[in-house]
Amino acid sequence: MIMINIFEAKAKLSEYLEAVSQGKRVMICNRNKPVAELRAVAAMPTVRRLGAAAGAVTIPPSFFDALPDDVLDAFDGSTPRAADVPRVAEPKSSYAGRKKRRA
Repeated sequence: MIMINIFEAKAKLSEYLEAVSQGKRVMICNRNKPVAELRAVAAMPTVRRLGAAAGAVTIPPSFFDALPDDVLDAFDGSTPRAADVPRVAEPKSSYAGRKKRRA
């Protein structure tokens, strides 16, 4: 990492931009305190062409069949019935909260 002051950054900016393009980081300081950092910008993502994967994926005809009633019921916003929900954990009846610290 290269550390420079503001005056030097103004005078030799093109040199430091060249160093940054080679992968180095440049720290700009004001009275030996870092205030800014020059570093390379990540490559911009390229625009993907629409339809580039055409034919790479096949969708079976069954994809367009009607969904079963239990799956459709899950999308209507209602809560599931208690009989349908598996019990994962029981509440602890002996839980007394946090223990108090001694003073």
